[in-house]
Parts: sequence; structure tokens; C-alpha cells
Amino acid sequence: MGQPEEPEDHVTPTAPRVRAGTLLLADTDLLEPTFRRSVIYIVEHNEGGTLGVVLNRPSETAVYNVLPQWAKLAIKPKSMFIGGPVKRDSALCLATVRAGVDITGLPGVRHVQGRVVMVDLDSDPDEIAPALEGVRIFAGYSGWTTGQLEGEIERDDWIVLSALPSDVLVEPRVDLWARVLRRQPLPLSMLATHPIDVSRN
Repeated sequence: MGQPEEPEDHVTPTAPRVRAGTLLLADTDLLEPTFRRSVIYIVEHNEGGTLGVVLNRPSETAVYNVLPQWAKLAIKPKSMFIGGPVKRDSALCLATVRAGVDITGLPGVRHVQGRVVMVDLDSDPDEIAPALEGVRIFAGYSGWTTGQLEGEIERDDWIVLSALPSDVLVEPRVDLWARVLRRQPLPLSMLATHPIDVSRN
């Protein structure tokens, strides 16, 4: 039996440290509305701080109404996603590269981790389309200054987990928060059954 071409598509190492390509899952006690049950994909993490986007907050705004040239490449739902509370008037684009495609020298594409890349929205969508499975565009982002995120993790606001490329372009109506938890080893996977609204219990 042959090895899968992209092993990181299927295997998630446990207990990673925060770095580009990891996920932050809101802990069950984090009830602040902006981040409740949020799944954040870390795009950058260095001595200057941390930048990520919320993967599971679709908006009502169609990509076509804001960036029509990118609508064709956008994965369903073809709407803008709310990346976070910072700079909501700016857009950031993530994409997954087709398995086996080398993006070296491809203009407007910056490698993040595995098959996930950041796309410059000023680049030509037609030029990079053949290399990509699809794009998702986020209005705004989530940001932390140096040491701020570490403090929140110590306070148990966030669970740090590995991402799969499919998390970035998750299909509509999937509860990404629960899906990511379900693929973790016990006892973490038990959190996936945590009710959305505890007051309803």
C-alpha cells in the first residue's frame, strides 16, 4: 500500500506549541461573544506577536460584492468570513494548494504551513488559480501582542491544536469547533459534546 501523498492532511500531532499553522479553540468557559466556540487559524507567530483568523464566522456579505475578481475561486459559502475584531475594513485571504503542486516562485502566494498559503489579494487570481483548491477571504483578523496570547493560554481561554488543510476551507453548516475536538484523543474529544448554550440544559 502506497503512502498518502500529503500525510499532514490526515495526521495531527498532539499538544503542539503555538506557531503558524496551529489552531486555537475557544475553551468551553470562554463565553465572550466575539470568540465563543471560535476556531482560530494562526497565520503568524513571532517575537512581534500573533496574528490569526477565525475560521467559523461566515458573514452575510458576498465575496462578489467586495472583491468580484476573487468570487470564482472562493469556496462555498462564497461569503466573506469575519476573521476577528481587528481592522474589519481590511481583507486577508487564505487558500489551500492542490496536492503535489510546487508554489515556489508563484507570485502573490506566501507559504504558511503544509498546504495552506496566504494570498495577496492584489495578485492576479487567474494566474494562481490552477495551483489552488480554493480561497477563503476574511474581513479583519485576531491579533495578540507579545506575551498576551501566552497569558490567555495559561488562563485556559484557548486549547492549542494542530490544523488540517481542510479546516481552512471548511464547508458550510459544519460545526468546526466540535469537529476539531472529535478528532482529538480522549478526554479532549469529550468536549465536542459540550452544549452550545449551557443555560438550555
